[in-house]
Amino acid sequence: MTDPHVVLLVGGVGGAKLAVGLAAHLPPEGLTIVVNTGDDFEHWGLHVSPDLDTVMYNLAGVANPEMGWGLAGDTLEALGMMTRYAGPSWFRLGDRDLATNLLRTAALRRGETLTAVTRTLSAALGVAHPILPMSDQPAPTVLDTDQGPLAFQEYFVRERWQPVVRAIRLGGVEAAPSPQVMAAFEQATAVVLGPSNPYLSIDPILALPGIRSQLASSGAPCLAVSPIIGGQAVKGPAAKLMAELGQDVSSFGVAEHYEDILKGIILDDVDQDECPSIEALGIRTISRPILMNTPADKARLGREMLEWIQELTP
Repeated sequence: MTDPHVVLLVGGVGGAKLAVGLAAHLPPEGLTIVVNTGDDFEHWGLHVSPDLDTVMYNLAGVANPEMGWGLAGDTLEALGMMTRYAGPSWFRLGDRDLATNLLRTAALRRGETLTAVTRTLSAALGVAHPILPMSDQPAPTVLDTDQGPLAFQEYFVRERWQPVVRAIRLGGVEAAPSPQVMAAFEQATAVVLGPSNPYLSIDPILALPGIRSQLASSGAPCLAVSPIIGGQAVKGPAAKLMAELGQDVSSFGVAEHYEDILKGIILDDVDQDECPSIEALGIRTISRPILMNTPADKARLGREMLEWIQELTP
């Protein structure tokens, strides 16, 4: 096997944890992390990229350890003042987190790409592994719900993902993967779908023009880590969404959702009885403890994923 170049597709806390686990074993030239930007939005006049920042903060070792997102030890004085002014306070931005968003917004207004400013911010935090936004153009995710259409953050944060989802609309009119993202796919020896929400974190990346065809033509195996353990999502609305959209709430349901591109999936030991039905789809399986609560958990799962990639790659 040639030197590996893994492209990891992620969004949110679970994907960020796997990024940390893989980064523990791969050099920067061996791992590229492509991050969902369908949840980007403007708040307080700032361009906020929640998934990008979650991945960046986790790789930098500065993320809030309890939440998995935001900055450790951050304060909320600005949010408190915004509340006093009766301004929009439903989205929680920490005081130090504001610096990230202020610098990003200023750079974008100067004409820099989201890819370029992400590289600058990551480097300042000591992150060596490349973090790529999936697109440099807006690609908003909109959910059609029983309360009407909701932008992603309205659904996810303001409404605490309680509305019933009828359909999901992905991407902007002109959104396309960046040249850096396409180059990463061309160089990939394996593509990994992180244990992120299939509908809200991974699908927005896969929906961009050219991504699926590139996956099909590259020959690199596409593998996934299930975000479902024992019929429940580890975090967030993945299980609720799967049920509302008529998908089986299980690792089998995740595998079925990715069936056209997936070569293998790692599922938790508690779900190993699902392996035969998944393999009947033509998708390889292994079962492992996939809950990542500690740095050791992340590193172990990252190592096991790389060992499996080596086994599946000529």
